[in-house]
Amino acid sequence: MQEDLKLFQKISEKLLNSEQKTGVVEPISPKKLFKTFNLDLNEDALPENEFEELLTDVVLNTPRTSTKLFFNQLFGGRNPKGTLGELLAVMLNNSMYTYKVGGPQVGIEKNIIKKICQMIGYGKQADGTFPPGGSMSNFMGMLMARDRKNRTIKQEGVSQKLIIYTSEASHYSITKNASFGGIGVSQIRRVKTNQFGQMDVSHLQELIDQDKANNFEPFFVNATAGTTVLGAFDNIKTIHEVIKDDDIWLHVDGAYCGSVIFSKRYKHLVDGLELSDSFSFNAHKMLGVPLSCSIIVTQDKRDLKHSFSCDANYLYQTDDDDYNLGKNSLQCGRRNDALKFWTLWKAVGTKGLEELVNQQFKLADTAINYINNNADYKLYSYQDSVSVCFNYKNVDPKDLCNSLYEDGELMVGYGSFNNETFVRLVTINSGNSEEDIINFFKVLESYEQKNKLEEITD
Repeated sequence: MQEDLKLFQKISEKLLNSEQKTGVVEPISPKKLFKTFNLDLNEDALPENEFEELLTDVVLNTPRTSTKLFFNQLFGGRNPKGTLGELLAVMLNNSMYTYKVGGPQVGIEKNIIKKICQMIGYGKQADGTFPPGGSMSNFMGMLMARDRKNRTIKQEGVSQKLIIYTSEASHYSITKNASFGGIGVSQIRRVKTNQFGQMDVSHLQELIDQDKANNFEPFFVNATAGTTVLGAFDNIKTIHEVIKDDDIWLHVDGAYCGSVIFSKRYKHLVDGLELSDSFSFNAHKMLGVPLSCSIIVTQDKRDLKHSFSCDANYLYQTDDDDYNLGKNSLQCGRRNDALKFWTLWKAVGTKGLEELVNQQFKLADTAINYINNNADYKLYSYQDSVSVCFNYKNVDPKDLCNSLYEDGELMVGYGSFNNETFVRLVTINSGNSEEDIINFFKVLESYEQKNKLEEITD
């Protein structure tokens, strides 16, 4: 093991040095991938020197999500203290289903959940868990809502028209989850959005009234704290007013921007969160914890236990259910995603997490100011979002983003809203500075001037 750790450090140092020098790697096309690297699995072991060389080549040619030129996804950067926790979790290799095998790691997870519930105003009955990503967090919220609407579903299955409401700008996992949960995709109602990408609550009311008139069962509203394109926040209080008398579960999908709960300055964007039935967020996004680190909490732990608890005497043999976390989980075997969040939180404190969140909005303001002061740009975003959407010189945004990627200049994606397509710059890497944001625009402008890309045609 010691030799492998030395190899890990050696390759890691090469990666860090390479990131400093080049930032982005030129992509290898899928057609060339298997010709470029020896990825085949053979009967005989690879000689140690060839193994090291191959592994190094693969690492150094993998897309770099931690550099100053990566703006493509809703995560980015590399937090040292979070990475430390991730590496230790791998070394420990605990599964988080029982206290017997998790020990102190169970206490770490429980304390994180408890603290988050307190921060958002949930009561003493609240609880939560660490699902394997934002999509599965939303799925767990939907299943708890389904089972609270009808307690027999867990045994008998779905036998009625249960209706889901989510905005047109919400995450695609809602569609997948409706299928997984036996609800059916046809039972999803797509609520219109306003000019800012927020759920139109008057349209929500209209859809609910129509479904009730048809004797259907509205059971689940999915509100979003940070839509994937514009980074919009649905109005939780207003949504709650519409559904509070109809026993409809309110889930807040904060996968992208739910971490604003850590910021005094921006927590108002999720006002009313204490009125929700469940809330989820991804610490691997705004807080920079290594992938993946997702959390869901719910007002009443009885809902969590009803939907996900199963007996297994070959597994649950010591301690009580409060410390056997598998009773609250979608999974059985589950990796330890709590330790890396805890190491970061312990190292920087809640105030340090607040600074990470505030920095992202500061970077977004820097980008917005740059765009507003340059006539070659058109802005599609608004304040209080870390998604900065724009177009440059009427250049086709798809062509611009794809060309920058293919030539290894920088990584940024595009999105669409209200029939407009634009570049979507996400300022979610708190390790970036205002100078790094300005450099993003300079790289983009210089590249376009050299290559004279195709313009948008009507």
